[in-house]
Amino acid sequence: MLSGPLALIGLAVLVLGTSFLSGVFGIAGGMVLMGGLLFLLPVPAAMILHGVTQLAANGWRAVLWWRYIDFRVVARFAAGSAAALALFSFLLIVPDRATVLISLGLVPFMAFALPERYAPHARRRGAAEFAGFVGTGLQFVSGVSGPLLDAFLVRMPVDRRIIVASKSACQVMAHGMKLVYFGVIVTAGGDAVSGWLLLMGAGLAVVGTSLARTVLDRITDRQYRTWTKTIVLGIGAVYLVQGLAILLSPA
Repeated sequence: MLSGPLALIGLAVLVLGTSFLSGVFGIAGGMVLMGGLLFLLPVPAAMILHGVTQLAANGWRAVLWWRYIDFRVVARFAAGSAAALALFSFLLIVPDRATVLISLGLVPFMAFALPERYAPHARRRGAAEFAGFVGTGLQFVSGVSGPLLDAFLVRMPVDRRIIVASKSACQVMAHGMKLVYFGVIVTAGGDAVSGWLLLMGAGLAVVGTSLARTVLDRITDRQYRTWTKTIVLGIGAVYLVQGLAILLSPA
């Protein structure tokens, strides 16, 4: 389990920085945080701490931008998310570190490779429900689903703040389901994370998210879309290489 002042300082910087990154682009921060936690904690514990931190960050982001949330999309996403939880509660899948890293690496490439006709924006019939089911399923395997959710939200011809706000509300649902799955159904306390560590992560996530609001206000929609794709694909490539290295390394 995580211990030592240097490890805790590193975790604090990681949470603060990734929350700021997510606060600006609505993406990428969760991927970086998940990758960092995997090298500090066992997979179930990393999933729990990641879930609490991202739930706080996305929840606060949704509060900051609540006027822009598309609540119809969020409600439909929640239905698909609940269906995914029901399925995984039956399967009880717990991935290893290599599987999580490889999944983290593949998700953004899969998301951005989807042609428009196969990844309709979230306001179209059935799209939000599908995004909720698949996205929450990916939460249980990789810990993140932001890049895939972006395939359904970024393509909507709307203001970037509607995209960030709606995605944050959807992510609250997905991370909440992940906490239920790993914190209650799978681990039942076996890989519990200390309460003070969870509180620290949640508090720093709120601070990082708040600091990012000014930056999001200043960038253009074009800059937002361009940088989002570049950052996410770059991070995905790094995780894919790391996961394959672990998988192929001799035992």
